[in-house]
Order: sequence, then C-alpha cells, then structure tokens
Amino acid sequence: MMKIKKLAKLLGLCCLTAGLALPSAAQAATGDDGHVTATSVLAEKAGQKPAVTETKAAQQIEAAAKADTSAGQSVDIRSVRLVWDHVPGAVKYQVEILGSAEDTLPNVIMTQNQIFANGVDIEVGRYGKAAANFYWKVRGLDYNGNPVNSYSTPQPLTSGTLNPTAPLATSDYDAMDYAAEYPVYSWIPMPGAKHHEVQVYREVGSQDMYLKTLQAGEYDVYDWDAYTTQGRYYWRVRSVDADGAPLSDWSAKNGFTVTSPTPIAALGDSITHGGGVMSVPPSYPLYNWETYSSVPIKNLGVSGNTTQDMIDRFEHDVLPFSPRILVIMGGVNDYRAGTYGWTVVQHLKALKEKCAAYGIIPVFVTPTPINPSLMIHRAGIEHPTPDWLTHQQFVCAWVKKQPYSVDVASALADERGWLRSDYTTDGLHPDYLAKKSMGEKIGQYLEATFPWVTQSLTKKTNS
Repeated sequence: MMKIKKLAKLLGLCCLTAGLALPSAAQAATGDDGHVTATSVLAEKAGQKPAVTETKAAQQIEAAAKADTSAGQSVDIRSVRLVWDHVPGAVKYQVEILGSAEDTLPNVIMTQNQIFANGVDIEVGRYGKAAANFYWKVRGLDYNGNPVNSYSTPQPLTSGTLNPTAPLATSDYDAMDYAAEYPVYSWIPMPGAKHHEVQVYREVGSQDMYLKTLQAGEYDVYDWDAYTTQGRYYWRVRSVDADGAPLSDWSAKNGFTVTSPTPIAALGDSITHGGGVMSVPPSYPLYNWETYSSVPIKNLGVSGNTTQDMIDRFEHDVLPFSPRILVIMGGVNDYRAGTYGWTVVQHLKALKEKCAAYGIIPVFVTPTPINPSLMIHRAGIEHPTPDWLTHQQFVCAWVKKQPYSVDVASALADERGWLRSDYTTDGLHPDYLAKKSMGEKIGQYLEATFPWVTQSLTKKTNS
C-alpha cells in the first residue's frame, strides 16, 4: 500500500512538498499496477525537476570558466554524485554547494532542492576548474519544506563520485535479515533522467540467467512477481529516453538472496511491505517495521493488498518459506474502502484456518488507523468512508481476542482514534517513529511468547 504509486487497490498518488502539485482525482485513482504504495502518493515527484538556484558568485565563476575554455582549458569535473544517509522524517533534501570550505552565506554557489532520494547527481562542468575546490552540505526537509535536521558538515565536492556514467543502484536488501519477497528496485538518477530500464537476473552456477526487464520512472520500480526460489539474484538499471533508447551505461549490480526456510514471516499490505514519508520505498530498512524487531522476520507484504488478496496468495507466497510463525496484519485497505469490519474478520478467520491446515502458528496484529485529513489533502488518496473507524475498531477487537495477538494500533492513535499526525506524512502509512514502535513491540512479543523458536535465530540488522 505505500509509495506514492498505488490504489484500488485503491488509492492514491500524491505529491508532496512545497512546490508539488496535488494530483487530480483521476491521477489519484491510478498507481503502480493499481497498488497504493508508500511512495505512490509521491508519483508526482517524478515530474518535479530539482530546483536549482545560483548566486551571483556562481555566475561570476561560470563566466570565468567560459573564458578559460575558450582559451583551450579543459574541464575535469563535468558532474558529481553526492550520497548521504536517509534522515528520518525527510521527505526531500536540499543541497548547497560552497565555493570553498568556508561555511558562510556569501560563499554559497548554488542550492538544489526537490531531491527525492538520498543522493543526487549535479552538473558542475560550467564552473570549470573552480569546481575542484567546491564543498557541499545537505539537510532533510519535511512535507512543507521545513528542515528536519541541521546541514551536514561541509565536505569537498571531490569526495563524491566524479563524472558518473550510470545511475547508482541503492536497494539495500543485503543489509536486511531477509530480502523482501516482492522487491523494489531504487536508484539515484543521473541529471535530467526521467525514464529507466531495469534488468533482473538469477545467478545459476557461473552463469547469469536473465529473468525480466522492467520499465520504470525516475527513482524506483516495484516488482510484482514473488521471489520464492532460493538463490542469488541481482538487478541493474540504466537511463533511457521516452522511446527506450539508452542514455547511460548500466549500473553496477545490486543483489539480494532468497533463502528458505524462514522460521518467522509476516503477511500483509504496504504497512508490512515498507516505505514511508511518501518518498522512501521499501528497498531501504529505515521505514520497514521488520527492521526494528528483535528477531528476524521474512517480509511477505504486498503494497495495496486487501485481506482477500492475502487469502488468494497464501499458498503461493507463504508456503515456500515454511514459516513456523506467521505474523498477519491486514485490513486497512479494506476498511478505508468501505468493506465491513465483519467481512474483514471473516477473511482473517480464513487465514487462521489456512495456518492451522499447514501447521503454522498465526500471530495477528491490529490494523493501523488512518488520518483522513492528511490522506485527502496531502496524498490525494480517495476519501475513506465516514464509518471507517467503526470497522477498524471492530477488526481490532477481534484480533485482541485471538490466542496470539499484538496490539500496535492503540499506541498510534490520537484522541479521535486517527493515526497521529506526527506518526505519518500521507495519513495512510506510518513513518519512522511508528514503524519503530511497531517492530519493537512485535519482536518483544515473539521473543516472550515463542522462545523455543526465537532463541535459535540470529538478527542481522541493527534496530
């Protein structure tokens, strides 16, 4: 359910941030193959060219560089790729280029905004040899364009990757306990690149077996095929024009590994699939609640899923991993679209029966609340039915009565029962603090309730 790309599964595409235009109703009803994801709400970000503001000092340097090139001086640095860690709560980033190490306002050469990834390729060839002495710093901005942290300490521009010839693949599944069953491929695009092509391969012995090609937009693409066969996989990306003609080299390989069995797995929608703040996809650990669990959990989430979808894909997606425990969290895409809580409970009962038939212990988790105001005004997600809270609470009440259950919803709700505004950007998907709370609570419950399973498991990621 999350990225700014999916819906109707319902839902919405939004765009965020100062300067982004809210999508039309027609746009809001479309998405990534009909799924509402944690970033689909920001699909409009792909149409927002990073805003560059140059100072008079920059214009003077550029003029001097033109004089040098006319005299036969070559340009060594044409572009540079700058990369940084994700900042919790940052919807986008702002980068400032300084003329030297002196961190003062008069020394600012240029400012670049509307950066919706944890990195950016900046063209600096017009500044000539002076660019070799530049420095850079970055800070995160929230939905409204307000800083969420201080600028980083200035670093030499030459500390970045000079003159890159391909996008930088950034999915970080090898840092997770398990790769997601439905991976998302993300990258830092080259300057001006709006279209991309992704190729996926499986390593078979010493050979690379080609699997598929995906056409993508500016920052990422969701893979809607389940990876259930054990082995090592990798993908690569390149920039293309609107007609598919290559504009760059292929990126370096970015891989993930599929293993089985996985003693504990999680079945759900985009809340489980991951991602947050309308711009960060599930390919990064930061907004995935599994990251903060004290025990490793295989992510079987699919953005946009209803509880009926989860029933339909149970055998295909769950059984290959032979989980002893299955964490089940679903219903938000049902109740916000008008499905009665009674119907959702019947679906959850069906999932419970499937678990019993296959010898799996189900652990149900209360479905998270939503914030209708933010969903509508920020994300362009269709208005939930007026009685959504009644149905959400009905489902939560049933979940709490199950032999094994975890209540995460109560701690995320405000006095109205809505998802707290400081816990979400788009009103539908919980962000960092909420995901951290959810993961810690689920992990603690699993450790306390099933020590005979959890004691033998080793956590890879640091929560």
